[in-house]
Amino acid sequence: MEPGDSTKQARAAAQLRKGVLEYCVLALMRDRPRYGVELLHALEASGALATSQGTVYPLLSRLRRDDLVTTTWQESASGPPRRYYALTDSGRAALAEFTRVWPGFRDAVDAFLTTAPPTTAPPTLGDLA
Repeated sequence: MEPGDSTKQARAAAQLRKGVLEYCVLALMRDRPRYGVELLHALEASGALATSQGTVYPLLSRLRRDDLVTTTWQESASGPPRRYYALTDSGRAALAEFTRVWPGFRDAVDAFLTTAPPTTAPPTLGDLA
């Protein structure tokens, strides 16, 4: 591995994560409300989407301000009350739209990554005459 390769890989992964994290968080709330730490654990379990509280909580605040999620406080048997996040109708619509466009986007990126670019042979002396 070349020096700096791990830094480049980490940067690429961070950019990919940044682009899809919002929709992955919305998808985690598709079936039921979730609290912040629960979302963090689910993202961590995926491996590639592991992130920090410093990323998820500001994201959840923005989703709330944008009316994509709503919150409620619920008592917890194992500690203080927890803030649960649930999708609003707008959140469900945003997730449905992302779900609709994602396959085409993914396929387009995959095509660029898996298709060898056309090669052009350098001109030979005979070609120049």
